Amino acid sequence: MNKPLKLLLVEDSDDDAQLVLRELQRGGYEVSWERVETPNAFKDALAGQSWDIILCDYFLPQFNAPQALEVLKASGQDLPFIIVSGTIGEETAVSALKAGAHDFLIKGNYARLGPAIERELRDAETRERHRRAEEALREKERLLSEAQQIGHIGSWSLDFATDALQYSDEMYRLLDVSPEEFQHNTNGLLGLIYSADRPEATQWMQSIKAGRQTRELDFRVFRTNGELRYIQCRGAIMFDSMGKPARFVGTAQDITERKLAEIQIRQQVAHLTALRTIDQAITSSFNMHVTLDVVLSQTIEQLQVDAADILLLEPAEGILEYYAAKGFRTQTIKSTRIRMGESHAGRAAKERRLVMIENLKDKIDTGLLATLLAGEDFVSYVGVPLITKGRVQGVLEIFHRVPLQPYPEWIDFLETLAGQAAIAIDNATLFENLQESNMELAQAYDATIEGWSHALDLRDKETEGHTLRVTEMTLKLAGMMGIRNEQLVQIRRGCLLHDIGKMGVPDGILLKPGKLTDDEWIVMRQHPQLAYEWLAPISFLRPALEIPYCHHEKWDGTGYPRGLKGDQIPLVARIFAVVDVWDALTSHRPYREAWSREKTTEYILEQSGKYFDPQIVEVFTKYISSTIEK
Repeated sequence: MNKPLKLLLVEDSDDDAQLVLRELQRGGYEVSWERVETPNAFKDALAGQSWDIILCDYFLPQFNAPQALEVLKASGQDLPFIIVSGTIGEETAVSALKAGAHDFLIKGNYARLGPAIERELRDAETRERHRRAEEALREKERLLSEAQQIGHIGSWSLDFATDALQYSDEMYRLLDVSPEEFQHNTNGLLGLIYSADRPEATQWMQSIKAGRQTRELDFRVFRTNGELRYIQCRGAIMFDSMGKPARFVGTAQDITERKLAEIQIRQQVAHLTALRTIDQAITSSFNMHVTLDVVLSQTIEQLQVDAADILLLEPAEGILEYYAAKGFRTQTIKSTRIRMGESHAGRAAKERRLVMIENLKDKIDTGLLATLLAGEDFVSYVGVPLITKGRVQGVLEIFHRVPLQPYPEWIDFLETLAGQAAIAIDNATLFENLQESNMELAQAYDATIEGWSHALDLRDKETEGHTLRVTEMTLKLAGMMGIRNEQLVQIRRGCLLHDIGKMGVPDGILLKPGKLTDDEWIVMRQHPQLAYEWLAPISFLRPALEIPYCHHEKWDGTGYPRGLKGDQIPLVARIFAVVDVWDALTSHRPYREAWSREKTTEYILEQSGKYFDPQIVEVFTKYISSTIEK
């Protein structure tokens, strides 16, 4: 079988060209060829089509083989180049080979032509494979570098023998330091780490240098603009041929967004746990001293302030008197007696509003606070009236020895604590109405849960109002299905908290205007599991977990996070799933218009037995039909 060969022949003798062609045909080649003898013709031939091999006479009237090699190099092509000549010596031939020629043949000795071409074609194929492999490697390295930059992932290595660190460009960006600045940092990586995290980082580095594999390391760095960022490092130790630790290769990633979300969630869970602690104190004791001591302890701990006290109102005289305090250096506070409308506490009680003083030295109180300032060094003050059933019971006062910088959530929780304190006072003084007080406490919990729900809606503007709508509809549908009393309370809480897990989803994913990638969907689908992990430790919310944990499960078992199927899915979660999809599809989104009721109803009927419980779909469609008729 003839072997195809595309030959470019640089030759001024047609006779020599014919001899070459006959020898190749005798060797089993089917040759398509072109003969050129000038530089321009050679350039045009290279540009005009692709060639398998070039045979070039050393001397031609207008140019020679070395010049032809220069033209070939300039074209950027890597083709086998064989010189065929009978007039040059060994020294010239060696020079040509050094210049880039692949072989040299003597004219007339064409017996070597076939094997030489075979060899060069094999070598060319090998070189091409290597070239493609190198290009593929460079492309992978480029894509890896881009991925690291997009994902804010840096890479670094530590050579144990030389103790030398090497950083990728993204690593320098993460640490906000230039290579020059890093070289002048005598402490290396440790010198860039926030001082409070440095001991742990030092121990981590020592473990690595000792050849011990370690867990990941989280630490903080301050950027040049004063911003604090969280970085996570992880990696592996590489060993030499003798099995000794030789090098550590690691990655670093900016996890600030995740850390801040975790901090926020922990704070919210801590707040809810604090409310539960106060609740237990209220319901387990009629001793107001014990209960208010718990309130003050939780106030100082959760709000991170120096001192707090509670003044109770004597209604007949209109006097606020000391009752309990924590965090004070002196006993002066115990002598407090303030008339309504006087001093900061008196104003808070009379005007029924929060009173905040950022700097007490700028607003000297002629009453008790002037005395307190002499021994306590307080700078900031907040007073909150304690009100239950429309009556002022007293004032909760907060003191701090450095300026306070309260944010909205801090103020909200302070007012919640004040509400708890007011309930505690009312409970102790009117213990015969304990059941009614507990109802108000439950309302305070639900108000807190509603606040969380509202905060989630504010974070994701696209779904604002979604939670309250689905809560109302789910409760109606549950009532139609015979669910009553206490279970409806838990359903309401579950609805309000159904997307609490999304607090752990980064803004870049939750608020992304376009479609999510596969990796982003993996993060998004973690929110039911996150909701379970955060809420399960809170005993009073445990009965409400079924909706946050299971509302993305599907009747046919294709949902998440656990792939529950059929009746394995809690009934309340099955009810909520239908309502959730209904509200989502009938609501406007930036990426699509709201569906009509008819189109949405048709979709839900189509998904009966797949996404949804058929029995619930039947009840739901009757409910929707009845609302349309009205």
